[in-house]
Amino acid sequence: MSITKGAAACSFAVAVLPAILAGGLPAQAAETDVTVHWGDAVITGAQTIGTILVPLAVTAATAAVARMAGPLRFLVTTTLVERMVRNAADYALNAVAGAVRGKSLTIPVGSAVIAQGVQRALDQAPAWLIEAAGGPTGIAEKIFRSLPLEATANAGNTLVPGLDAVLNRRTAI
Repeated sequence: MSITKGAAACSFAVAVLPAILAGGLPAQAAETDVTVHWGDAVITGAQTIGTILVPLAVTAATAAVARMAGPLRFLVTTTLVERMVRNAADYALNAVAGAVRGKSLTIPVGSAVIAQGVQRALDQAPAWLIEAAGGPTGIAEKIFRSLPLEATANAGNTLVPGLDAVLNRRTAI
């Protein structure tokens, strides 16, 4: 702004200000309309806010998904392992002679059911799921826990023989 424009603006303010305060405007000032284009300002402001908020929202959503991925993967894997063990145990109960669903299993029948269930899981399940279950030993332990066994059955006389039968069969193949 040059000095002459600044001086003109000052003199205009000095001339108009008393008229505005007195309640009137000079005739020339009263006839001119002032137009304020506020719509353009609102659109520009919204675009500016959007440019800031959209990346922040995307970052927050990505961080939330990243935090949930681990627990969600664990939940899905655990559910799939449980289903695999349940299906293998159900199959073994139907496949082993003398095994009756809902009744206590004797030690030899319990060992046979464990061996048959583990073998079924190893034959049918994907390798990553078998590894997530703890391998043949982990699957055998889970099937052992799910079976209704007689009171004298324990890990030494039921689980170990069933697992040995599977491991010996696998090494012979």
